[in-house]
Amino acid sequence: MDRLTISAASGLRARMESMEMLANNLANASASGYKLDREFYSLYLAPEADGTISQLPLIDRQWTDFSQGTLTPTGNQLDLALSGSGFFAVDGPNGTLYTRNGAFQLSASGRLETKEGYAVRAAGGGIITVDPTRSVEISPDGAVWQQGVEMGRIQLADVSQPSALGKQSGLYFQLDPGAGVNVGTSSAQVQQGKLENSNVGSAEAAVRMISVMRQFEMLQRAVTLGAEMNRRGVEEVAKLS
Repeated sequence: MDRLTISAASGLRARMESMEMLANNLANASASGYKLDREFYSLYLAPEADGTISQLPLIDRQWTDFSQGTLTPTGNQLDLALSGSGFFAVDGPNGTLYTRNGAFQLSASGRLETKEGYAVRAAGGGIITVDPTRSVEISPDGAVWQQGVEMGRIQLADVSQPSALGKQSGLYFQLDPGAGVNVGTSSAQVQQGKLENSNVGSAEAAVRMISVMRQFEMLQRAVTLGAEMNRRGVEEVAKLS
């Protein structure tokens, strides 16, 4: 395979991965607490058939942008948003999960939980249970109050290296156990009756997707051109022999 085709094919693969990532960002543009993914491009050295070394483009890794989205009032007493860096900690099926999506609810028994049924962790361990028939007040430090009695305090976690968090299904992150990253108490302020919007800029993501699609089309033409050049070269050799 010639260098033109190899380079173009490598570029096509990178653009396909980029389009998948951008499509996922757009699909979650309206999801509360969603954090957009971005790509990090690099070059790798590939030995070609003729013994030379070529630098080919690829997406080395994706990284998550943890910048805060805007906070929107909802009027729901169980909708919570964080102002500042940090996460809500919940009990996932395979350990602690972290999320910025504070659209919580109460179970029939009064347990504070996510829409998926994961219990919201209390500071110091355990869960938070309230009387589901009474109103709830939540202070900026995460303390949950009913009729002047503190029922518990929501665990607000701050991860020293957010890059060590891997995206799970839904709007959750899980810490790599081998990352050696400290998880401390977040100083973020809880705002009751609000939700954090996704930090995806829909217009920006759409423009980037169009740009990537155009690049993809150009690279497809390059592959076609390379194939045509190879075909003609073979035909010319055949005529001479």
